[in-house]
Amino acid sequence: MNIETHTINNIKIAEVTSEDIIINSAEDGLDLLGNLYYQEFDKIIVYEKNITPNFFDLKTGIAGEILQKFSNYRIPLAIIGDFDKYESKSIKDFIFESNKSKHINFVNTLADALHQLTT
Repeated sequence: MNIETHTINNIKIAEVTSEDIIINSAEDGLDLLGNLYYQEFDKIIVYEKNITPNFFDLKTGIAGEILQKFSNYRIPLAIIGDFDKYESKSIKDFIFESNKSKHINFVNTLADALHQLTT
């Protein structure tokens, strides 16, 4: 796992990259959040490919558990990926509602993520 730091307008953003899935469970999400929180990052970017596919099956509850932790700690999160491939109405609605809150953002590019997290 690699962490690239983006600092924009005094906002410290962690971009987490990896060749592997780094979030397999709610515990993994909490560990990542805690690790970056204690490194004094203000916001976090992760990639869809680094999150278990079960996250996008809302019946598993993983997405809700992970995103609740980010909300509780007040750490905004951007997830970069191609979300058009998900055909489930529930996941599409979940992504739409999350993006409206501006706290959890599902975006297509790094530029979109940085823009959402800094405006």
